[in-house]
Amino acid sequence: MSTKQSMHHGWLLAALLTTHVSGWAQTDSVSTQRKENKLSIGLNFITHGEVRGGGLPGIIDSEEAVEKRANFLLGRTRLAVEYQRGVLEAKAVLQNQAVWGQKNNATVNLYEGWAKLTAPFGLFGQIGRIALSYDDERIIGPNDWAMASKTHDIVRVGYQGYGHQAHILLAYNQNQENMTTGTYYKDGAQAYKTMHILWYHYDVPKIPIGASLLFMNIGMQAGTKGKDAHTEYQQLLGGYLTYTPRQWKVEGSYYRQTGHNEYEKRINAWMASGKVAYYPTDKVKLEMGYDYLSGDDYVPVPKPGSMGMPYHEVYKGFNTVYGSHHKFFGVMDYFYESAYSCGFTPGLQNAYIGVQCKPVTPLAIKGAYHYMAVATSLEGLDMTLGHDIELEASYQFSKDVALSAGYSFMYGTKTMDRLKQEAGDKAVRWGWFSLIVSPRLFSTKW
Repeated sequence: MSTKQSMHHGWLLAALLTTHVSGWAQTDSVSTQRKENKLSIGLNFITHGEVRGGGLPGIIDSEEAVEKRANFLLGRTRLAVEYQRGVLEAKAVLQNQAVWGQKNNATVNLYEGWAKLTAPFGLFGQIGRIALSYDDERIIGPNDWAMASKTHDIVRVGYQGYGHQAHILLAYNQNQENMTTGTYYKDGAQAYKTMHILWYHYDVPKIPIGASLLFMNIGMQAGTKGKDAHTEYQQLLGGYLTYTPRQWKVEGSYYRQTGHNEYEKRINAWMASGKVAYYPTDKVKLEMGYDYLSGDDYVPVPKPGSMGMPYHEVYKGFNTVYGSHHKFFGVMDYFYESAYSCGFTPGLQNAYIGVQCKPVTPLAIKGAYHYMAVATSLEGLDMTLGHDIELEASYQFSKDVALSAGYSFMYGTKTMDRLKQEAGDKAVRWGWFSLIVSPRLFSTKW
């Protein structure tokens, strides 16, 4: 799909929205007589601290004395303004986030800013900067643990009603208001240049089954700023299924990636996951699951400090694109948040079990064990990456104030050391806490 085609689709979508504006406007003029204006202002304040004892690429071949841990505090403040009147809804969220003591931390950016029109018969249109969340957020989610989180400048139209949900999303990104070379996009706020998404969800009547289908066409900038600049397109297609009979919840997903990446190489990757949860009481949850993400056929395992990059005709390492990675592959974010030392991926196998309980109403306690392994055979190395044990507790002091804390222990193997170029002990410890204050400052109707 060319850039001209992408823009053409955008104009078609704008025309579709315009077609319905007159109907929406007429409906709005009538509905405002019986529907109120609503305005609310809210604050979201997070203080997050971590003590990291190893993990993620360490110092390689350094002769300097290195402290075996790192301590820091993060702060994030969001101010949200929401307005609603009849079929019109709008939202703006300002955000500041930085490490305590960090220089130039006074920057305030627009995290979200969008307007939405909703028709009585289920159609809606939305445009602006939006935090997207679909299904279990494995492929598309805000990844809120990362503090800055993900948002997308996008147009979204769709239908919701009678158990059906259908969304179309279109994005086109640019670095600035260029006079020439206006199609070249590199090092921008988003990794992609263009994106087209189709998402459909259906809840089966009288049966606790929900099913979703997702298609993404992602355009990445390839070439250099000149005659060879062009867009390479990759596709992701798959589905997500849930079944929730009584005290059980069963989830499954499968996705496949094809097309070409920004290096003009073919992509042939896939992933599958399954999860089962059982609720013996309303205060206890038991769960277990397994994730498989494909990896490249040949992944070099260099010695620490060595250089080199192998040549691949086909990339087979699955890319989780714009999902909430932190939810799925361990609190320490070893996988899909940080790159492997060789630049390619050996894939991942993640088998886990966990338990959650609420001894008293405001207190929740969680525990989980992850077995991590690569999905590709490695020359001279075992496939096992490590064993991860995670503990977490959270306490809800009030509707507006909550405190959570956790401790993780990862025992990595030689394979983990070599792939991540991590120098030091195999046993990695990681502690953290988050204080969340989310009051509604102001709310009114008229």
